[in-house]
Amino acid sequence: MKVFVTGASGFVSSAVVTELLASGHQVVGLARSDASAAAIASIGAEVLRGSLDDLDCLLEGAAPAEGVIHCAFVHDFSNYAVSAAADRLAIETLGATLVGSNRPLIVTSVTGTHGLSPGHMLTEDEAGNPPEAAAARVSEQTALSLVSQGVRASVVRLPVVHGEGDHGFVPGLINIARAKDVSAYPGDGSNRWAAVHRLDAALLYHLALESAPAGSRLHAVGDQGVLTRDIAEVIGRHLSLPIVSIPVEQAGKHFGYLAAFFSMDMQASSELTQQRLEWHPTQCGLIADLEQGHYFHN
Repeated sequence: MKVFVTGASGFVSSAVVTELLASGHQVVGLARSDASAAAIASIGAEVLRGSLDDLDCLLEGAAPAEGVIHCAFVHDFSNYAVSAAADRLAIETLGATLVGSNRPLIVTSVTGTHGLSPGHMLTEDEAGNPPEAAAARVSEQTALSLVSQGVRASVVRLPVVHGEGDHGFVPGLINIARAKDVSAYPGDGSNRWAAVHRLDAALLYHLALESAPAGSRLHAVGDQGVLTRDIAEVIGRHLSLPIVSIPVEQAGKHFGYLAAFFSMDMQASSELTQQRLEWHPTQCGLIADLEQGHYFHN
């Protein structure tokens, strides 16, 4: 199958490209820079130069493809509404190319921004953020609206993704611990993060491309909920730093932009995904990955 992948040089999406190539698929990856193009080419994929807001380029990539995987998202948390709007327009553009073809469109979403109450375990059958929320990321609603137009659209929800080469939330927490000389957690540290290894997530994208029914919401979740206190403890131990609690009302001052995420309770189940696609995580969990030490080499 010829597959067009946006954001193909990213932490998760590069693993997706490698997984697809190893399975015999042909991959065309969208690259917005020379560095991204070189990274995509180095793993054996074809390169299409362009950016997420270059709609003509998205059409060029999607039109000849037998399937599309949309992983790109501009993670500008200072201007999130603009990023969300660009994501919606990109999905609409990709989907318009696939209308009436029953070709698969796999769109990336997240498990952690669904406004659920603390202690709630998010499942695949629960809908995402309401589309009327002005700054909300409406990837799911946009993608699934295409099903009625003959697109085999489905959504992969990602929790915190970990593994070698990570440059996301977990390295951010490690950098804050180094800068503050303490490894901290918010409140009593009882809030939890769902997590998945990047290689397990890549396998789910592969399975979704080949067999996810139209309208599916899939959870790439290995750990249903890791205590933030446990995350802080392993970071503190590896950095030989004190492990402390930060009052929730002071989290913003200590963690900066990460405070909103590290203070959230983001539990999620992948039970239905595992049943429906026979996807079973086999890689190590978040704490075991941290214990390996590669997060602390730099």
